[in-house]
Amino acid sequence: MNEEAESVYKDTKQQMESAIKHLERELLQIRAGKANPSMLDGVKVESYGTLLPLNQLSSISTPDPRTILVQPWDKNTMKDIEKAIMSANLGFNPQNDGTLIRITVPALTEERRKDLVKKAKEVTENAKISIRNIRKSANDAAKKLEKDGLAEDETNRLENEIQKLTDKYTEKADEYLEAKENDIMTV
Repeated sequence: MNEEAESVYKDTKQQMESAIKHLERELLQIRAGKANPSMLDGVKVESYGTLLPLNQLSSISTPDPRTILVQPWDKNTMKDIEKAIMSANLGFNPQNDGTLIRITVPALTEERRKDLVKKAKEVTENAKISIRNIRKSANDAAKKLEKDGLAEDETNRLENEIQKLTDKYTEKADEYLEAKENDIMTV
């Protein structure tokens, strides 16, 4: 492959890798019934006059599969953290004992598990759409290179490599979905 074709290939691979990384983050946010510190990743706490992520104000741990412990570094932020967790609408009821906040993660009902699997499928489908859009852009770039003088067989080779990348990352997305589905449906 010539330099421009190589550049299109590398950009495409990098964008598809980003789409998969985004999918991973999205799937981590879907609660599988087991306690996980990442469940609180989206929680922002109003403290010291600014909005800060919870993990910048405390240490978060999971001593067992049903409990999340939030230990603030500054005891004065306890009420703010508790309020932020409640208002994040995660379905958690934090218990404040003065030194740490204990969150008991409720077990999921069968219906809730099915809803979460549906959400995981939606998120995965969005990632696959993103991957296909990246493929389309890359193929358009390949066609433009052909118009600018790239040999037709080079263009075809580039398009084939782009398709292989698309297949690889679509398969990866499906693997993540399958693992998440198993995680959610395991009681």
